[in-house]
Parts: sequence; C-alpha cells; structure tokens
Amino acid sequence: MTKHLAVFDSEAAEAIFSGKKKIEGRFSKIRIVPFLSVSAGDIVYIKVSGEEIVGQFIVDRVFYFDHPRHEELEEVKKKYESQLDLPKSFWLSREKVNYITLMFIKSVTKFIIAPEIPKRDLRPWVVLE
Repeated sequence: MTKHLAVFDSEAAEAIFSGKKKIEGRFSKIRIVPFLSVSAGDIVYIKVSGEEIVGQFIVDRVFYFDHPRHEELEEVKKKYESQLDLPKSFWLSREKVNYITLMFIKSVTKFIIAPEIPKRDLRPWVVLE
C-alpha cells in the first residue's frame, strides 16, 4: 500500500465527500504521476489547493490508458463521465491527451485534524511512500 497526496479544487473535494464523484481521473499529455504509480488499496490524501489536507480515500481499482485512440477516449467519456463529475467543456479540451489514470474511489474519510505533510511546490500529485 502506497500513500499519495493529491491536490483538488474545493468543488472536486466536496464532490468526493458527497459521493457524487466516484472516480478520480488524471489526464496528461506527458507521462507524469499518478500514471502507473497507483494501485488498488493505495491511500490518496485529499488536499484542497492552497489549504490543508481535508481527507482521504482508498483506491478500489485503477485503469490506465497509454496514448488512447479517439475511440477509447470516447468510450471513457461514455462509460464514466457522470462518475468523474467533470464539466462538459472538459472533454473538448482533452482531445490530445496521451495518458489517462482512472482511480475508482472507495472508503472516503473526512479529517477533523489534518495530518502534517509538508508540501510547498506546485505538483498536483506526490507519491509519499
């Protein structure tokens, strides 16, 4: 089991806590984490941008896509769009995506006291251990 620190905007964090967002998707043009870095059973700390860590979730399962064809991207959209809880405009800007990580969320926990994990850079995802 590996621990990760992921940065979310406040709306995405609330969607995770409310159960509306059931899949966390990371899309990129270059090969960066969390691509091929996350496994089922891993813990992902939820950090709101500019704020503290507010909670965590456990990864149920993960799907990776390396240089998905247009048809594969359309299939991801068709199957998982509602669970990803992304705005419609998101899909228009992702036509040239090369790497996709889809993490299915389970066991969401909201923290009362945030763990202290120092992070002072702009990376949106950090593998902790």
